[in-house]
Amino acid sequence: MWDRFLRACRREPVDTTPVWFMRQAGRYMPEYRAIRKKHTLLEICRIPDIATEVTLQPVRAMPVDAAILFADILLPLEPMGAAFEFAAGEGPVFESPLRKRADIEALRVIEPREDLSHVLQAIRQIRAELDGKTPLIGFAGAPFTLASYLIEGGKSSNYAIAKTMMYSDTALWNELLDKLARVVREYLVAQVEAGAQALQLFDSWIGALGPGDYAQYVQPHVKTVLDGVKDLGVPVIHFGTGTATLLELQKQAGGSVIGIDWRVPLDQAQARLGNDVALQGNLDPILMYAERSVLEARVVEVLEKGKQAPGHIFNLGHGILPDMSPDTVRWVAELVHERGKR
Repeated sequence: MWDRFLRACRREPVDTTPVWFMRQAGRYMPEYRAIRKKHTLLEICRIPDIATEVTLQPVRAMPVDAAILFADILLPLEPMGAAFEFAAGEGPVFESPLRKRADIEALRVIEPREDLSHVLQAIRQIRAELDGKTPLIGFAGAPFTLASYLIEGGKSSNYAIAKTMMYSDTALWNELLDKLARVVREYLVAQVEAGAQALQLFDSWIGALGPGDYAQYVQPHVKTVLDGVKDLGVPVIHFGTGTATLLELQKQAGGSVIGIDWRVPLDQAQARLGNDVALQGNLDPILMYAERSVLEARVVEVLEKGKQAPGHIFNLGHGILPDMSPDTVRWVAELVHERGKR
């Protein structure tokens, strides 16, 4: 049932719960590691043939119900004027973090169809290779998460520099997030034009904010993005981590599917969000290291709670970790289909 994932996103009946995994293409797969010996991560993202191959690897290896484009949420930032590299063991590092008005004013509002044409070409190639058998998810990073990387210069434990700008120079903060929101919106639109059949907006670090700050400083910019894609005819997954106090505000911002991390049981999320959005999630990624009996019980628990929602897509509450066993990932996908039958 090739459209199982899309049907669940639209809250339509399915034969069994669909499953895909955030970061399902990448470091835990030996096929990917073989490619990484020859190419950097950014090279893989920039070369459509290789990005296509990496995207397809998990689809060939396990019974997932959706493919997700192999890319990185930071890709739009380089053509905007914010150069970065991936430092070994440290993640992305920006050459010149944005700390003052001149830095932010210098950022370009890019045209994704030109500046990110390699990503769009990869989408076209992936769709051709999938040949209607598996739907393709496109994605982008949300304004707060992108802004945090730009201002902090990389990963952060407390987002002190970014949040200080947010509180102390709100006009400058809004100027930055407005630029990012416009770029992300057009990037997502272009991905659908190229063939993406669903979209996910990753707000990976939004849990750093409480609900009042989210509503005041971030939600309007997320709404700019999601209002711009809601009429494209494809499901839109709105995902964040640490969002237990933000779920209702996320729903207000937009998205036809709300991604739930492992900190909120799906039945509680459904009771709070109502029947007009589907849910995605929400197994704790660390459970993938547990004994099979423990893992099976927790997968089934997620499935049973998810059945109370009008639509449920099984996923982890965040991405697959680099040293996870591909056999375990495959086993969970098979278990979801077996125990998620409707």
